[in-house]
Formats: sequence, C-alpha cells, structure tokens
Amino acid sequence: MAPLGARACGRYRAGMSAARKTPTMADVARLAGVSPMTVSRAFKADASVSAATRAAIHHAADELGYVFDSTASNLRSQRTDFVAVTVPSINNANFAETVRGLSDGLKARGLQILLGATEYNVEEEERLIGQLLRRRPEAIVVTGGRHTPRGRRLLRNAAIPVIETWDLPSQPIGHVVGFSNADAARDLVDHFIARGMTRIAFVGGDAQGDDRGADRRAGFVAAMGARGLDATRLIPAGEAPVSMREGARAMARLLDAMPDCEAAICVSDLVAFGALSECQRRGVAVPQRLSLAGFGDYEIAAVCAPSLTTVNPFPREIGARAAALILDVLDGTRREPATIVIAPKLLARASSR
Repeated sequence: MAPLGARACGRYRAGMSAARKTPTMADVARLAGVSPMTVSRAFKADASVSAATRAAIHHAADELGYVFDSTASNLRSQRTDFVAVTVPSINNANFAETVRGLSDGLKARGLQILLGATEYNVEEEERLIGQLLRRRPEAIVVTGGRHTPRGRRLLRNAAIPVIETWDLPSQPIGHVVGFSNADAARDLVDHFIARGMTRIAFVGGDAQGDDRGADRRAGFVAAMGARGLDATRLIPAGEAPVSMREGARAMARLLDAMPDCEAAICVSDLVAFGALSECQRRGVAVPQRLSLAGFGDYEIAAVCAPSLTTVNPFPREIGARAAALILDVLDGTRREPATIVIAPKLLARASSR
C-alpha cells in the first residue's frame, strides 16, 4: 500500500486535473505556514518580511504554480508599475536597444515596459497613445517629436511624465532625450567635403512617417546649400521601414541617373548596405569610385566589406537616460521639464576615402 502522503498527493493531483483550480494566495499561505497578508507583503518586497520567510513563500508559490496578481494592490495604491513606450518598429535594432536601455534602467525599481509599435504612422501612434493611457501608466515614452493634434492633446493632458526620444522637437510636450538628426547629416556632409568630394547624393528620407529620416535629408540639403553645393541629388528609397532591398534599388537609380556622383549618404545603414551590394554587383569600386555612408551603427555596418562609415546615435544610452529621468520625476527630485541632448558620433570607416 502506498504511504498516506503519496495517496493524498495522488488525490490532490486527480482533483486538480478534474477541477483545474487556480492556486490562491491562501493556498500559498497554508503551504508556507504564514498568513495571506504576509504572502502579499513578500511579493511586494515589503521590508517587514524576513529573507527566510520570503524564500519559503516563493518556494511554496513555485510548488503550486501561483502567480501574484497585483491588480487589487495597484488599485488601492493608485500605481500600475509599468511605463508605456511607443517605437516605430520592433524589428529595428536601434529602437530595440533603446527599449533595452529603458528596461534595464527601470527594472531595479520594479517598473515594467508595455510596448506598442506605431509602424511609422502617426495615426497609429495616436491610437496606441489612447490605449496605453487608459491603462494608467506611471510614464509614457514616445519616439520622435511629431504627433497628430489629438495625440499631442492626449500626451499633454496625461498628468504623467512624457518623454519624447530620438529627436529635439521645437515644441516639446514634456521631457526630451534625443539629438538633432539634421546635425548628424551635416556632419556626414562635412566628412565628405573635407575629403575633397562635392558631388554628393542623399538616398532615402522620403518615406512618409519617418520623420527622423526626413530630418536627415533636410539636414543634408541645408548643409550642402550653406556650402554653395548642389543639394538636389536626392534619391527616394520608398516606404518606411526602408530595407536593404530598397537601398539596392535606390543605388541602381542613382548610378543610372547621376553617374558622376562622388559620394552618397544613406538614410540608414540598412539602406547603405543595400547600396553597397548594388555597387559590388555593377563593379563600382567603393570607396575608390564612390564613397558611401549610412546611419545607425548597425552591426552589419562594421562587419561588411568594406565596412561602412556611419553615425552612432547611442540608442541604448537614449533609453537609459530616459529611464533615469522617469525615476527622478517619480521620486520628486525633478519637477521642471528636462531636455537631455545625446551627441551622436561619426565613425569613419573603409567605405569613405
């Protein structure tokens, strides 16, 4: 005959299989030999619960498959413990790095990220902002400084910290952590001019919704015009997010229409890699015949041959600084709107002579 404990365990498992009862806080308390209130305090990291008791409670919860439901506690405390974030795309490595920097900076305080992708569409951003704000986040982080009129109203009236990133908007809603995309393009123009090149093209920046790409193209036009150079060598690359394939097609158009170009600045490293591949297919030597540059310092820019001249916008630092700013505001140590400027770094590599 099986021991009593084994028979009881078997009956318990059979009952669970039949009823599939979700374990409760009371179940955890009974197994750990404490009160339900102590269980609640342990999951909220209350200092009044000893390390040994907390360990026993977490062990009991693991045994039962219990997951702490913080909803009721959050309703009482008026805290949700999450930060809302919108990014143009979850497939973009730079935006993923920004989210990682945010997450790393917030998780030590128990704050989690609720993420939404706008797909480079301000109307979709407006919809997401409305949905996210209904969940009462502790703060909201958005990418860029251009929004629909209703989106701006929603953010202005949110009564929580609002951080605009990856941009330096002329009329910020609240806090800003970003940089000037136009200035980054200007630095690339100066890089090529310093090497004696004047016939320079810009590839991309025409996609509707990609405001940061449009700012880079505008920065290129302004920089070329200020130096008395032809600023009309603009090659469209298509809808955002622009891929390597579109970069290759755009470079084909550039080589056909403007074969005398000495250099091309691409809106992103992905576009630049596609452009480089098209040059290699056509036997156009880079950088001897045509110099190339991208933007973003993607991993592919460093490992392709030749490696791509690019700009590192420090995406993870943007996220980390935004996280630190959120914590300062929530702690009450910062009350006035802040603008934190990140200085991108130009990385001169083998694709520019």
